[in-house]
Amino acid sequence: MEQRISLITLGVRDLQRSKAFYERLGWQGQEVEETVFLQAGGLALVLWGRDKLAEDAGVDDPGTDGFGGMTLAQNVRSRDEVDELIGTAAAAGAEVTRPARETFYGGYAAYFADPDGHLWEIAWNPGFTLGPDGTLTVPDFSATE
Repeated sequence: MEQRISLITLGVRDLQRSKAFYERLGWQGQEVEETVFLQAGGLALVLWGRDKLAEDAGVDDPGTDGFGGMTLAQNVRSRDEVDELIGTAAAAGAEVTRPARETFYGGYAAYFADPDGHLWEIAWNPGFTLGPDGTLTVPDFSATE
């Protein structure tokens, strides 16, 4: 198996509500057959009915919300950008679950939840390099300075 991710699909309760939320964040997508595709750099974020996603994956969805053991993250180029994007998310209707603050790794980060409770981290990490297109490169942690 190649070490890459092509799509991240979020199961949502109300497709139009979720599409509108992500549009308020400034994302643009295409709706095809009750599915919204949003280009996100080299991969796609997909919004699809939660019930349809569960059925397609062959799992039962008890319909309970709460922490699912996963977050999505967007790394940015500065502390100011963290503050700006968390403000944009809050204005779009997100619940800020943790305001921006210093991190244990010397960075600065905050979290918000989208309308379906999917958690997003917005982070500035001085140890991660971002390319001009926002592509993150994981540093070689074994390298010595």
